[in-house]
Amino acid sequence: MLSQIWIFMVIIMCASFQLNWSTVESSSGAEKILSLSGQPKVSFQQFGGYITVHDKQHRALYYYFVEAETNPASKPLILWLNGGPGCSSIGVGAFTEHGPFVTNYGESITKNKYSWNREANILYLESPAGVGFSYSTDKSFYDTLNDDITARDNLVFLQRWQAKFPQYKNNEFYIMGESYGGHYVPQLAELIVKSKMNFNLKRMGIGNPLLEYETDYNSVDEFYWSHGMISDYVYELRSSVCNNSKSSKQSLGGCFSLDCISVLIQISDEYSDLDSIDPYYVIGDKCLSYNLSRAAILTHRQRSGISQMLRSLHMQKYKNNYQYHQELDKCPEKNAEMYLNRKEVQKALHAWLVGVNQYRLCSPVVFDKYKREGEEIPTINILGSLIKSGLQVFVYRLVDGHKFMAINLPMLLLEGPPTAPQPLNPRDRLCCLIHFYVETAP
Repeated sequence: MLSQIWIFMVIIMCASFQLNWSTVESSSGAEKILSLSGQPKVSFQQFGGYITVHDKQHRALYYYFVEAETNPASKPLILWLNGGPGCSSIGVGAFTEHGPFVTNYGESITKNKYSWNREANILYLESPAGVGFSYSTDKSFYDTLNDDITARDNLVFLQRWQAKFPQYKNNEFYIMGESYGGHYVPQLAELIVKSKMNFNLKRMGIGNPLLEYETDYNSVDEFYWSHGMISDYVYELRSSVCNNSKSSKQSLGGCFSLDCISVLIQISDEYSDLDSIDPYYVIGDKCLSYNLSRAAILTHRQRSGISQMLRSLHMQKYKNNYQYHQELDKCPEKNAEMYLNRKEVQKALHAWLVGVNQYRLCSPVVFDKYKREGEEIPTINILGSLIKSGLQVFVYRLVDGHKFMAINLPMLLLEGPPTAPQPLNPRDRLCCLIHFYVETAP
C-alpha cells in the first residue's frame, strides 16, 4: 500500500514538473519562433519578442532566447550582451559568434556546431534601446543615454522577462558579454547584487572587456608592436608623445593638440597598412568589412585620432575607406545583417524596425549619442566587490584569435573567430566557458 502511495506521489510530482515547464509555451506562445527562414530542423525551442522597459517613453528591448539542446530545466541561463556601445547581441552574438545558427551568404542558416546552447539556455539581448530591433519612440532618450540608464533598463528587462518565463527562476543565472560589455556586465551584476533581487545570479564572464580606459586603449599599440605590425620607432613615438587613449579622447572632443597632429602624420603610413589586417585575428586572413560593422567600429575607435585628423587636413590619400570595402567581400557579419534585414526573417522573429529603415549590426545613433564620460570610469573595481559578494567572476582576453588569459585561472583555450584554429572540441570549449572548468592546451 505504501509503495503504491509513493508511486502515485512520484507521478503527481512529475506531472507537476511537466506542467510547470509547459508554461514556456502557454505564457509565451506569442513569442515562440516556429521556424526561421532556411532553418534546419532542431530539437530545441526558440523565442523572440519585446519587453517594455519604460512605459512613458515607449522604450522596448528585443530579445532572442534559445533553450539548451537537452535538459533545459537543469542547464544554466546565460544573458549575453555585446558591446560597442551600440552593437547587436543578435546579429553579432547569436548569428555570428556562438548562437545556434550561422548564416549562409545571408540567404539561409545552418547549424552552428560550436553553439553555446549545447550546454546552456542563452538569452541574447539587444541593449540599449536603439541597438538592433530595440527601440525608443521618444528620441530625446538618446540624448541622455549612458551606462546608468543601460544598466537600469537591463534590470527592468530581466524582471519583466522572468515574469514571462518564471520556470527559469531557479536555474543558475550567468551574465556574460564582450568588449564594452566590460561596462554592461559588471554594472548590471552590481545592480542585481545591491537590489537583492532573486535572479539566482551565480557567475559573470566578460571577454576582451573594457575595464580601465588608459590601460585597455593603450594596449592596442603594444599589441601591434609585439606582433611586428608597427616599428620600434612608431611604437616609441606613440607611447611617449601621443598614445591611443590620448588621441581617442582628442578625437571625441574634435580638437587635436599639435604634438598629436605631428605624431599622427609621421605614423600614418604604417597605420594605413593595418587596414589589411583583421584586428580580431591578426595572424589570419583579412575579412574585408563594411561601414560600422563590429570590426569597423573597433578599428574606427582605435585609429579615430589618425583618420579624423587626416580627414580634417584634407589628405585624400588617407581617406576613410570603409565604404570602399563594402562590396569587396561577404563577411559573416555582413551575411548576418543581410539575413536579419529580410522581412520574412523579421516576421518569424516577431521583430520590427522602429525609427530606422534597416537593421544594422552596430547602431550609428547609439554609437554617436552614447555619453563617453562613463567610458573612462574604471569598472575593474566592481569586479572586486562582486567577488567579495560571492559571485564567481571570469575574465578572458584573446591572444592571436584563439588563446586567452583568465583572471584567477591558468591559461585556457577557447574558440576564436570562425577562421581561427579550433584547439578544443566543442563540448570541452563550452564547458571551459560556461561551467568554468579548466582546460590546458593539448
